[in-house]
Amino acid sequence: MIALDFSRRGFLAAGTALAATSLMPRQGRAASPLQLAITRRSLEVNGRAADMFGIQQPDGTHGLTLAPDARFQLDLTNKAGEEAIIHWHGMTPPYLQDGVADKDRPPIADGATVAYDFAPRTGTHWMHSHHGLQEQKLMAAPLIVHTAEDLKADAQEVVVLLHDFTFRDPAEILAELGAGAMSHAGHDMSGMNMSGMDMSGMDMSGMNMSGHDMSGMAMDLNDVNYDAYLANDRTLRDPLVVRTERAGRVRLRLINGATSTAFHIDLGALTGEVIAVDGNAIKPVGGRRFPMTMGQRLDIVIDLPKEGGAFPILAEREGGAERTGIILATPGAEVAKVAEMGEKPAGPVTIDFERQLQAASPLPERKAARSLRAILTGSMSPYVWSINNETFGQHHPLEVAESERVVIEMVNQSMMAHPMHLHGHHFQVVAVDGPAFSGAVRDTVLVPIGGSVSIAFDADNRGRWPFHCHNLLHMATGMMTEVAYL
Repeated sequence: MIALDFSRRGFLAAGTALAATSLMPRQGRAASPLQLAITRRSLEVNGRAADMFGIQQPDGTHGLTLAPDARFQLDLTNKAGEEAIIHWHGMTPPYLQDGVADKDRPPIADGATVAYDFAPRTGTHWMHSHHGLQEQKLMAAPLIVHTAEDLKADAQEVVVLLHDFTFRDPAEILAELGAGAMSHAGHDMSGMNMSGMDMSGMDMSGMNMSGHDMSGMAMDLNDVNYDAYLANDRTLRDPLVVRTERAGRVRLRLINGATSTAFHIDLGALTGEVIAVDGNAIKPVGGRRFPMTMGQRLDIVIDLPKEGGAFPILAEREGGAERTGIILATPGAEVAKVAEMGEKPAGPVTIDFERQLQAASPLPERKAARSLRAILTGSMSPYVWSINNETFGQHHPLEVAESERVVIEMVNQSMMAHPMHLHGHHFQVVAVDGPAFSGAVRDTVLVPIGGSVSIAFDADNRGRWPFHCHNLLHMATGMMTEVAYL
């Protein structure tokens, strides 16, 4: 195996040489690329103002929607008043345009503009900060890339971005969890030096993982009780009401942009079909209730009844009674008030839904050339989360070679579930708790407490790609490694 320091130096030396040109305007770019800015904005939540971030177009539109066959060609200007960088979650761009800061890809200075130009991936995606704890302060927005079929479909599109919201400083919350001295630069890989933290002595003796027996451990569903839960920046005290047609068809594009909260999507009186997950088409799965962990997306098609009415689409917090959502309402329908608290706490988000999913376009059949293992480790006390008992900065990357079919088995030896996200690639879920199957193609998958999930992908995008838990607080305390090309 090539030594870590050698392979990193060699790759990053080449990356440094390319960095000066890859993120700057060059010949062949459109004369008028799209404009996007990282901004500050005042947001009112339940009658109280808060200073938050935004990612906006010049006309105030939050986020970005691209037409079929359009390139991702834009200038991103930082007006946040501090350093920032935006990750294009769901895109598979060249490594240098991924939107993650490390020592060879610095964050964007306040007032600076950076150019991006690559072929986008169609589907429901999103963009968010990958620097510090800015994501918790709503530095996130939808990123939708249409297909020609989308535009031909007789369906009204409704995009919903979910958040968990706090008026407090996220760093203060992290410190109260016991991670203040351990927290570093959050997402910023250049500042994530955990070298002073020896995880080898962490007592894991109470965990019998040979059979994934977690009976001796208390299930922990939520680290933080938030001040509010938002759907398109609004709570159920003043929800977004979307006017629709009687007997009309609605395509919900749901994005879980919450920092630390999984949700159950409840369609109430309506029945829908999930037709895509993480922007990738699946064989439709019908129902009224669907789980959604952090970083994931669901496309759900709903046919409204001909008699019309008002129909809440709710996101219920895992392990709690809190909820948020929007309301679909046909002409003349009376819109009743929906309480922010449900009648009883929602249960845990499980892996059962994942077992039902089948990709519409699975990976071609091919034998894996490389099999890797990622053990998800860590604890609430001390509040440190890790992969293979290594926090980021101490980590040994998961090494792959170009053109290989790679399988990664993730085994969760901690007391919390972890939504695992791989940058630069989409993968297929090929096993849950052992038995193999041909599951969905995704970029983020939940690994349940005491469970295992295997994913497969083709190594077709060179780089050093972050592979991490999409619970921001877990990642900020070390639960991240890299998939690094040899």
